[in-house]
Amino acid sequence: MGKLLSKIFGNKEMRILMLGLDAAGKTTILYKLKLGQSVTTIPTVGFNVETVTYKNVKFNVWDVGGQDKIRPLWRHYYTGTQGLIFVVDCADRDRIDEARQELHRIINDREMRDAIILIFANKQDLPDAMKPHEIQEKLGLTRIRDRNWYVQPSVGGPPATYCGEDRDAI
Repeated sequence: MGKLLSKIFGNKEMRILMLGLDAAGKTTILYKLKLGQSVTTIPTVGFNVETVTYKNVKFNVWDVGGQDKIRPLWRHYYTGTQGLIFVVDCADRDRIDEARQELHRIINDREMRDAIILIFANKQDLPDAMKPHEIQEKLGLTRIRDRNWYVQPSVGGPPATYCGEDRDAI
């Protein structure tokens, strides 16, 4: 993934917004990226901000709570966002339509029109979890032609940790 990030971003600082429905795994992923280990988390009320440096790029990651009562506040975080990480609980088939609606609400906002989209297809270790190609279809990503987007499988952390992939190969 490092080669892809370097090609896209070069040497600089990026503002990244991490969103998704509640209990999708956003905070777990954030701290796995930051600390390199799993930590116990509680539901985020408000936001967490961490700087993660990878391949000469400083990512200022804003992890905002995903409870439905907090979602109307997401738009206040859009300004200046260069990348969106949208985390999906792939085992939660009952709420995939809700996730799709929220994703499209975000990316259709004029403040987010230039943001690169990374979908973390999270919780791949759980039984009956939707695979990345199914997430791509269910979220309606194939209809997005004017934006850069990518779906990455994960298990509560960076995908290379769990999927046997070389993080630098992408």
